[in-house]
Amino acid sequence: MSARILVIEDDHDINNLIVMNLGDLLYQVESCDHGGQGFIQASQQAFDLIVLDLMLPGMNGLDICQQLRARQVNTPILMLTARDSEADRVVGLEMGADDYLTKPFSVRELQARVKAMLRRVDLLQQSQNHPEPQLMQRQDLSIDVARRQVSVAQHVVELTSTEFDLLYYLAKSPGLVFSRTQLLDEVWGYQHSGYEHTVNSHINRLRTKLESDPSHPQYVLTVWGVGYKFNDV
Repeated sequence: MSARILVIEDDHDINNLIVMNLGDLLYQVESCDHGGQGFIQASQQAFDLIVLDLMLPGMNGLDICQQLRARQVNTPILMLTARDSEADRVVGLEMGADDYLTKPFSVRELQARVKAMLRRVDLLQQSQNHPEPQLMQRQDLSIDVARRQVSVAQHVVELTSTEFDLLYYLAKSPGLVFSRTQLLDEVWGYQHSGYEHTVNSHINRLRTKLESDPSHPQYVLTVWGVGYKFNDV
């Protein structure tokens, strides 16, 4: 069965462009042009991916993203923004978006990004259908690979699929340092200059959820000028 995608975009030309080009890839695409209605659809129906504009009438994309994550709706979100400010993109990622595209964007880049995100969804479903019993223990942090469940000091921590993938990738190789570009390629499935903020924001979100003191992390460490590593101590 083809993936179900929800597009929430109030610019009708861009909305139609996205729907047409994702439909060409044989995805099932639904769309709306109002933030409030989009939030209702996203929270009450099952989708494999949400393409979400930042600026929307009724309810903006940041609020939609934040409230979906608060309700533990972990559907991958690709956020669209026309703003040039780096801060706006970072805030979107901090609110729970998995990735972002800045308008104007090419159709090829949109399709490639959507394919990469949906590949991660497929891998998640495959791991759930054919789980391998595997438990990783790092200090007080426990990673149940089969269940894709993380706990700290026996307390379950809710992670999005991308947050889990990033943590698992780092934890598999404690002590090894990965650049932001490497992590984009391995976890997100693409390399594109200028999107390193995606990695930074996800690292910040992981620390907020995992660490007792995010300003002094004990699990995911920064190697200044290089990238990130999982603590091997």
